[in-house]
Amino acid sequence: MSFMEENLEYYAQTNALRDVNCYVKLLLGMGAILICVVSPGPIAPLFILVTLSAITLLFAKIPVRVYIELLHIPLIFALSSVIVILFLSGGGTPILTFTVFGIPLTATTGSANLALLVLVRTFGGMCGLFFISLTTPMVEIFAAMHAMRMPQVFIDLSMLIYHFIFVFIGQAIAIHNAQAIRHGYTSFKRSINSMAMLGGMLFIRAWKEAEDLVIAMDSRCYDGKLEPPGRQEPMKTSAVISVVAYLGLCIAVAVITSTMVLFR
Repeated sequence: MSFMEENLEYYAQTNALRDVNCYVKLLLGMGAILICVVSPGPIAPLFILVTLSAITLLFAKIPVRVYIELLHIPLIFALSSVIVILFLSGGGTPILTFTVFGIPLTATTGSANLALLVLVRTFGGMCGLFFISLTTPMVEIFAAMHAMRMPQVFIDLSMLIYHFIFVFIGQAIAIHNAQAIRHGYTSFKRSINSMAMLGGMLFIRAWKEAEDLVIAMDSRCYDGKLEPPGRQEPMKTSAVISVVAYLGLCIAVAVITSTMVLFR
């Protein structure tokens, strides 16, 4: 696939839940994220991680490869945070002790439980975020923001930023490919020079694209307000009931398992 076919917006436009109302999908994703954040135990975030991933893969029909690649994004951040928490927070009985460069490191039951909670919270919340990103086009989210009376300046800036993200990524890929064909990355010195040229060219392109956009907007009688082009599908009662029931089940799991810990 090409770059334009691999970005999140492509799957948001073509997934099997495309025709579900935007507010229903936002309720499901944001509700899952909120439950993961406030859950006192690891069971509820783990339950959300598994079930919401299944919903994304089975109901939205997102390719497994794409979903796994997305989960790799928070992996390094989550693991680094977990390692720090595991060995720098105390409480409980020591379960692992060793020395690195003369520095004693100890993992306790309290730190292990906290590290596990942070890990499942991170991935559970990211599953909620990825569900929204992979099933809801940004134009519908902008329209929802407009309907919720969010500041117009914030919405306009968000729309422009989102537009330019893909413009500049596409240009960066094109410039990088052209440099690679001309052996611009065959050595460390050439790589540094090529990256510097790429950054400078992107700055120039950004300036030019901004000027062209201003001219295009003025020619279309721009009056300082961008109207979101998104459309909203009708809200089905069955979909709302299903989402509310799922979130209620997640809350029940969080309450029932609030005192459960893996390490004692």
